Amino acid sequence: MQVYPNRFAQELKNGLKPCYLIFGDEPQQKFDIIDTIRSQARTSGFDERTVLVADKEFSWNQLLDATQSMSLFSDKQLIELELPTGKPGTEGSKVLQSVADSLDENTLLLIHGPRIGKDVQKGKWFKSLDAIGVHSICYPLEGKQLTGWLQDQLRSHALRVSPAGMQLIADFCEGNLLAAKQEIDKLALLYPGAAITDEQIEAAMVDQSRFTVFQLIDVMLSGEQQRCVKMLYRLESEGIEPNIIIWALLREWQTLWTLKQQMQAGQSVQWQRHGIWRNRQAFYQAALARLTLDQLNQIRDQLQQADFVFKNQTLPRPFVKLCHLCMLFLGVPLQNIPLLADDE
Repeated sequence: MQVYPNRFAQELKNGLKPCYLIFGDEPQQKFDIIDTIRSQARTSGFDERTVLVADKEFSWNQLLDATQSMSLFSDKQLIELELPTGKPGTEGSKVLQSVADSLDENTLLLIHGPRIGKDVQKGKWFKSLDAIGVHSICYPLEGKQLTGWLQDQLRSHALRVSPAGMQLIADFCEGNLLAAKQEIDKLALLYPGAAITDEQIEAAMVDQSRFTVFQLIDVMLSGEQQRCVKMLYRLESEGIEPNIIIWALLREWQTLWTLKQQMQAGQSVQWQRHGIWRNRQAFYQAALARLTLDQLNQIRDQLQQADFVFKNQTLPRPFVKLCHLCMLFLGVPLQNIPLLADDE
């Protein structure tokens, strides 16, 4: 049974299940869920905790021994198994299916790891454990989901902020919930149980937003100029290799070019054939409405030139070039401004 991270605490009030599967690439939500499970387990008498990591040195017999052995110190035990790759392998899959059939009320199994795909969730081991337990996938939060999470955090400290103040916090910490929690905890220490002004938030907080290249692409396609520039700045500060972004831009150009030609020919767009699922279709629709074929031709020329220079020269400020390219995707009229100036 799947339970979303924001509803997990409520789910635990219904009682502990034999198994929990917690995966995802958003660390703060994962930590909160795992910590909540541990706390509920202690309250329910699971006083012994065994921690296992399925790395290269791991033997799956360790898990079998842990689930079958009686504790000298407690009637109940919590077994935590980390899957660093998100996959147990052939042997591990068989062991986990066996464990799913043998778990009793005195053993609680918690399995966690990084983000997993549908292939893992359709695996026999996953389905066997999910049938007797709960799984939750923790994804990075954006938009209304991020705002809702921040509101919950502020409410837990009895803090009140204006809508503009909420946006300030979101801007400072977007893509980095670990930092967001730390900053809200800091605000709670500075202004306990208070209504905090926008000025107090701005003075107290440090910009700790973090982003991925995939988020940059979505924001660029949707046409958000200010967020696009901010993301580029943060990616530069985190040391992201510029060629990774160039590769992503080339890939998106190819997709947009293909879709634009299909639309110009009066063909219906088969989104899934291009790997574009429903939650991202609006981004491409916005970009296609914004860009003409002539503009896409100009972007192609600029991308090819930049790709060649990035691979063959050392540029002092490559992210300036990347910003220029993103602005072209955003429809900003920069065609007559040299992308690769001789004086740089």
